[in-house]
Amino acid sequence: MVAELVAARSGHFTANDLIADAQAQDLGVGRATIFRALDLFAELKVLERIDMPNGDHAYVPCVPQYHHHHIVCVACGRVTEAEDLGLADAIDTIERTTGWQVDAHRLEMFGRCPECQRKLAAE
Repeated sequence: MVAELVAARSGHFTANDLIADAQAQDLGVGRATIFRALDLFAELKVLERIDMPNGDHAYVPCVPQYHHHHIVCVACGRVTEAEDLGLADAIDTIERTTGWQVDAHRLEMFGRCPECQRKLAAE
């Protein structure tokens, strides 16, 4: 049931969004079940948890086959996956200059999608 709630969502969503959806549909799915399912989906890499600029946590569906980053629209919630586009070179430079070995990284970008930019310009 939690997977169906996730599939019905577009853009990013929070655990509280899913809890509200479950309550609205009278599914009988508890809060703890939703949090456990989200943790499992993140572990399986079909969802990724993102840290929003306001400090909240949200989730986005992901394609687990390749490494990518997310661009999140702060106006409408649309999420786009962005491939590496040169970040690997920057990480190589960071490793060389700091002596650290980077085992993993995550980049989350926030802004306005083209559609929300057009709406804002038209106002």
